[in-house]
Formats: sequence, C-alpha cells, structure tokens
Amino acid sequence: MVGSFGRDREDGGDIRDLEELLSKLNPMAEEFVPPSLANGHGWSGGAAFGYTNNFVLQANFGNANGNAGRRKRNNYNQKRRINSRTSMAQREEVIKRTVYVSDIDQQVTEEDLAALFINCGQVVDCRICGDPNSVLRFAFVEFTDEEGARAALSLAGTMLGYYPVRVLPSKTAIAPVNPTFLPRSEDEREMCARTIYCTNIDKKVTQADVKLFFESICGEVHRLRLLGDYHHSTRIAFVEFIMAESAIAALNCSGAILGSLPIRVSPSKTPVRPRAPRPALH
Repeated sequence: MVGSFGRDREDGGDIRDLEELLSKLNPMAEEFVPPSLANGHGWSGGAAFGYTNNFVLQANFGNANGNAGRRKRNNYNQKRRINSRTSMAQREEVIKRTVYVSDIDQQVTEEDLAALFINCGQVVDCRICGDPNSVLRFAFVEFTDEEGARAALSLAGTMLGYYPVRVLPSKTAIAPVNPTFLPRSEDEREMCARTIYCTNIDKKVTQADVKLFFESICGEVHRLRLLGDYHHSTRIAFVEFIMAESAIAALNCSGAILGSLPIRVSPSKTPVRPRAPRPALH
C-alpha cells in the first residue's frame, strides 16, 4: 500500500510537470496530430495511449476529466493573457503613428486637415473633436508608419484657416468607429454632412430640450437621437439638420451650456438612420 501511494504521488508529480511543460507551448499554434491518430488508430490495444505534440501520454482514467478541465482553464487564461498583451502592444504601436493637433479653426474640415499632412505620409484616419473650453477644436491624425507621424511634427505653427495649428505626439489612439454605423450610400454620406455628434449632455436634459437648443441657434432639425444610460453621468446625441449649413453653425456651439454642462460638438461620422417600424402585434 505504501509503495502504491508513493507511485500515485510520483505519477501525480509527473502529470503536473508535464502540464507545466505543455503550458509553455504556444497555445495559438496549430496542434500536431500524428497520422496514426488522424487515421483513427490512435489507441493501441487496451493500454490506452494517446499522442500529442510528440509526447506519449498514458491515459489516467481516474483523473482524466479533472486534468482536462484544468488544462482547458490554463490554456484559456494563457490565451487571454497573450491576447491582452498583443492588443496592448498593437495599441502602443498605433499611438506612435498618431499625432495630436490643436487650435483648429471651426471652418476646417477633416479633409482639409488630412490634406495638410499629405506630404508627411499616408493618413489612415483623421478625427476632429470639439473642445468645450475653446472656440477652437483639436484632432487626432493617424499615419501608416511612425515616420509619417514624426514628419507631421514639423508642421507645427502652420496656418490652417485663421489660426496656426499645434502638432504634438499623441498619447492616445483613435477609437475605431463600428463599420456597421458608417454611411453605406451617397445619400447617407450626404446625411452625415448635415449631422453633428454632441457629447457631455446633462442627464436632466430631454430630447425636446436638445432640439429646441439647436433649432433656436442653428436651424431646423430633421432627426435627433438622444442616447444614454444609468451607468454614465452624461448623455450623447446625434442631430441631423435639414441644411448642411446648420450643421456647420452647430460646431460653434461647442462649449455652450446646455442644462448645467458645457456640450462638445463635432462632425458626425455616422448618419442618423430612421428606426425600423416594429411589427404589429396580432
């Protein structure tokens, strides 16, 4: 009995050592399957031997389910750590390719800003944002490589519109827009030209309040979508005007107080699509 107990301890130690060894393998790599297993001949007689990554493992039926579950959990956790490290590294790489541009005139479009940097390198994305503390705006410009971002720094002080822009290395990456929300047709692109994206809206402000605010200053609103939930302290809105000129005028409202907070207004990259009618209940 003592000898048997000692062997069990040794077998358990061997299994743990083997698990530790296997956990160091790349979990993203495709697993090697010998032809004997692929052809359905992976079991030899009654000894129950299986092959994995050139190791021969004798099946321990008493602990098979527990060990398999533990291995799955270990692999899952390791994959999650690797994916987290990979996404962090990718984010840092994107930040190195991005510049922060400030003091942007209200009349400057994203196309105008991207054209300023055309000789620095290929622009991947350009995002202009409103600043509630200033009539001027700021932006993030992402290039295909770090050389483009470094070259863009030399354009600091260049006149764009009525003001010289400031260009600095960015500390953040541009958040990607969900492609399903982007315009799908020429009509929707025209809708975007008439639409603004408004953030930092007081939660006490209603949809009617937002509509009245913009119509009294900018022009008639065609469609408005006010969004928010109990988890966030402020709300956001997409406001589509009848005229594109009204949307341009609305950009000057960035910093204006609506309710008790200064709102931020920027051009919208997504159209306000009409909600699909709900099916009638029979």
